Amino acid sequence: MFKGLMLCSALTAAGYGLAALPAVQATGLGPLVFALLLGLVLGNTIAGKRITDVAKGLGFASRWLLRTGIVLFGFSLTVQQLTALGARVVILDALVVVTVTVVGYWLGTRWLKLDRDTAILTSAGSAICGAAAVLATESAIRSKPAAASMAVATVVLFGTIAMFTYPALYPLLGWDEGLYGVYIGSTVHEVAQVVAAGGAVGTDALTNAVIVKLVRVMLLVPFLLVVGQLWARRRKNSTDDQPGNNQLVIPWFAFGFLAIVGLNSVLAIPQMVQEGLVTSGQLAMTMAMAALGYQTRLEALRSLGVKPFVLALCLFAMLMVGGGVVTPLILG
Repeated sequence: MFKGLMLCSALTAAGYGLAALPAVQATGLGPLVFALLLGLVLGNTIAGKRITDVAKGLGFASRWLLRTGIVLFGFSLTVQQLTALGARVVILDALVVVTVTVVGYWLGTRWLKLDRDTAILTSAGSAICGAAAVLATESAIRSKPAAASMAVATVVLFGTIAMFTYPALYPLLGWDEGLYGVYIGSTVHEVAQVVAAGGAVGTDALTNAVIVKLVRVMLLVPFLLVVGQLWARRRKNSTDDQPGNNQLVIPWFAFGFLAIVGLNSVLAIPQMVQEGLVTSGQLAMTMAMAALGYQTRLEALRSLGVKPFVLALCLFAMLMVGGGVVTPLILG
């Protein structure tokens, strides 16, 4: 296990190093992305394929470190933050998450003929909170690494486009900053991308965007419970007789996440300690991303083709246009 974890640590350190470069910081891309890419590149080289005795450590990182990272992410949220804008924000976010997930899954499986795992992972990344949602869903449904890697790639691409598109659209719509911040928070993929887009518009937009986005993040928990039940039922009805195939997958880490949010809401945790815990969670998720990338083979990505990107493009358009119509109706 030690060798695999050391490999993940090295890829994570390199990912953080690349993300810290001034030219890269301007793009808004974080170490998660670079750890995935570096792992993907190394895992598909001759030298990378010759590295032995890493499977156990990679499996530990992609499973347990991932779940630990998601639980620790709860230290960045409080119940007070989530209730600051009222019930209408919860309704808006729930509408976005349910609609994008259902439509995305239908488009992916029925129109684009994608496998179910790729369709739900791509939809989850667009609907909820980007790469974190992809990784959490992957852990709940136990999909293949290639499907998760492709879903993360779609989030990175269209979330990056959103960071530049939303601020450019702001002067054209004539909305006040606060309402536009709600629009950003309810429709942009990643938390970091929401911060970048909201900050480019203004202080009020940034504040509302982050709060609304955090409400979307909280909706990851009921989403995982529903998806876990549906995938367990599908495995139960499957003709596959592999051992453990019919076991129900309960995302216990999601309850851990909720518990940490509650703890963070009632305890006065010193800022330095809180920041350390959040950073530890980010490191754990970055190591999981590195493991995921290393385990992904390009042949598996090629078999998926461009269809996941077509699906993500449809969902991106749906978020921008649909969100632009629904947000002022609910909160205007």
